[in-house]
Amino acid sequence: MHIGLFVDSKLPPERYGGTERVVLWLGRALIELGHKVTYFAHAGSRVDFAEVRPAHAPGPSASVLPADLSILHYHGGVVPEEPGVPVCQTVHGNSRLALTYHQNSIFVSDNHARNHNATAFVHNGMDATGLPEPDFSAGNGPFVFLAKAAWKAKNVKGAIAVAGMAGGRIEVLGGSRLNLKMGFRLTLDPRARFHGMVGDTEKSRYLRHSRGLIFPVLWNEPFGVAVAEAMYFGTPVFATPYGSLPELVTPETGHLSASASELAEAARDPARYDRRAIHAHWQNHFSARQMALKYIDYYQRILDGETLHPGPIKAPATRTSELMPWLP
Repeated sequence: MHIGLFVDSKLPPERYGGTERVVLWLGRALIELGHKVTYFAHAGSRVDFAEVRPAHAPGPSASVLPADLSILHYHGGVVPEEPGVPVCQTVHGNSRLALTYHQNSIFVSDNHARNHNATAFVHNGMDATGLPEPDFSAGNGPFVFLAKAAWKAKNVKGAIAVAGMAGGRIEVLGGSRLNLKMGFRLTLDPRARFHGMVGDTEKSRYLRHSRGLIFPVLWNEPFGVAVAEAMYFGTPVFATPYGSLPELVTPETGHLSASASELAEAARDPARYDRRAIHAHWQNHFSARQMALKYIDYYQRILDGETLHPGPIKAPATRTSELMPWLP
């Protein structure tokens, strides 16, 4: 199968790059499974394991598509008029607007799909290429918060509170102590150390030895790549039960609660969690290979003439400014 992957940005991303990283992970895994991949991304993009052709929204024109392309897989946005080959789309986020999506749209969790009046979904998977091996004897380092700390829905203050009640410090990866971008926030708590936006090397250093990822989001999280990243290192996850998180975090891999004190109680003794078992859970459910296998199944169904939904998907707005409950 020759698969085209379109993303309306430059590859590789600088620093974090959520959707872009997933698209790169998917492409590498598809190639390792014996398929051919061509990327379509902004001019100046470079991918060392596949061809890249320049394209911007709404998507690549028919003139730049390889003659043997089997299917074109869009990531984000709204699929334009079909370019002459079968198509599908992954919707990665939530929207403040009611939108109509292509009938071959795929979402990133069961909850995410249901919130959009859809059924097709594939959990994101993470590629561990270039990352250090997990250290299953580790786990005595500070807690980690990994998200955009400027965004209230990610609840960095809640994460710091949980770490403090659990008797630990916390490394905040993804924000600064002073935030002016999304409302004034100055965090003076000495238990928290802020590192700004970080790359894989620094992120891995903290997650590999962390007591746990604290992820107390206050919205319907579509997926949560940070959860997969933590589980790769065998790091338990302490999170709220919103959006996709009940699909990702089991009692063996962490704890879910909307109560800071309950999360802190679970996080107080991270030794109760088997780090090898957490890594195995990642490998079986959230590796790039598992993600690619599930997409291949959808690709084949589409190539066999099936549509993933009966018609265009009319989705309500799925992102609001209202936050989910958070208890002390």
